Amino acid sequence: MSDELTIRRATGADLPAIVRMLANDPLGKTRERYAEPLPDAYVQAFAEVEAQKGNQILVAEIGGEVIGCLQLTMIPGLSRLGMLRAQIESVRVDESRRGERIGEKLFLDAIERARKAGCGLVQLTTDASRPDARRFYERLGFTASHVGMKLALS
Repeated sequence: MSDELTIRRATGADLPAIVRMLANDPLGKTRERYAEPLPDAYVQAFAEVEAQKGNQILVAEIGGEVIGCLQLTMIPGLSRLGMLRAQIESVRVDESRRGERIGEKLFLDAIERARKAGCGLVQLTTDASRPDARRFYERLGFTASHVGMKLALS
């Protein structure tokens, strides 16, 4: 196994590591559930993501260990002359590997995938309670051009 960073599409075998990272932060602790075995809802959701065209989960790994992830979704639309856009969400880097620019490399890979797919822009939302994440996204060239809003349905 190499100590080189690899970014690839996630497989079902990566799910425990992905869910562990999603659950291992202040917000994730309140809304995720990492357990062995994983709750079946994660397995079902992963299968749905994999089945949907233009939707994928990427992982960053070193030496066979998954240390980062994000979800990249291509969204067709009518606005902007039918422009395809990319949405990035569920971004995490293992807490033991933060500060090593893994998130940056993961983002740059996702942006390049979006560019190759023909997307005209990449968008994301970030929780207002995460100022460090906002600085990270701004450093990558993202601008806070819109105000995001959400409506919880459950």
